Amino acid sequence: MNIIIITGASSGMGVEFALQLDNVFHNIDEIWLIARRKKEMLEVAQYLEHPTRVLDMDVTDSSDIDRLRKLLSDEKPVIRMLVNSAGYGIMGDFSNSDIGAELGMIDVNCKALTQMTYLCIPYMKKNSRIIQLASSAAFLPQPNFAVYAATKSYVYSFSRALNRELRAKKIYVTAVCPGPVDTPFFDIAERTGSTLAVKKLTLVRADQVVQKAIGDSYHRREKSVYGAWIKSFEAAAKILPHSAILALMQVLK
Repeated sequence: MNIIIITGASSGMGVEFALQLDNVFHNIDEIWLIARRKKEMLEVAQYLEHPTRVLDMDVTDSSDIDRLRKLLSDEKPVIRMLVNSAGYGIMGDFSNSDIGAELGMIDVNCKALTQMTYLCIPYMKKNSRIIQLASSAAFLPQPNFAVYAATKSYVYSFSRALNRELRAKKIYVTAVCPGPVDTPFFDIAERTGSTLAVKKLTLVRADQVVQKAIGDSYHRREKSVYGAWIKSFEAAAKILPHSAILALMQVLK
């Protein structure tokens, strides 16, 4: 049985990946949607042509991970694609933040993503793909978004290294590094702070980012960066001293 696994599949980018991958793949037997909100995933499943399995689980909960581990062991599917889309961000000054929410970002964005990847690799074979949701925030530190940017730097670095490791098995990893995307992400992120106005000017649609990500994954690219603005930001982060960029960000704040 060939399957696709998508985490964070109850909203935002995860939903968009489910909808687009449902149309792209024709040799898939099932799509497995993973998130905490079962009702929302059941609604998504109604729009998918492929048989869909809804797994209401918390990717940071060890008992839920054990449940998935057992399911994989019992059914022994071939995972043709894993999309690690689960994640969230919190804006605001770190010293005044809720430390539980900050540590939660590390749990979801880093630890859970790493756990899911490790769990799924043994069930992959030649030409399987892994798509990891990083962010353009991975390209340099971000004041007032400090932990989130650090977690996405981890995802970006981990994904690029893993891509090299797995190439011998012909399994390919793509880190997706979007800028601001029009999803419910900001509903959570801006509860404790606000993003730079200039960032809002670069806001793009989720379907555009996902379409490019799927194409870049197909072409075995190690990263996917959508849009001229974010590509320019990536280039600036490589060329200019980060201290200068950070000082400019403080001025624009």
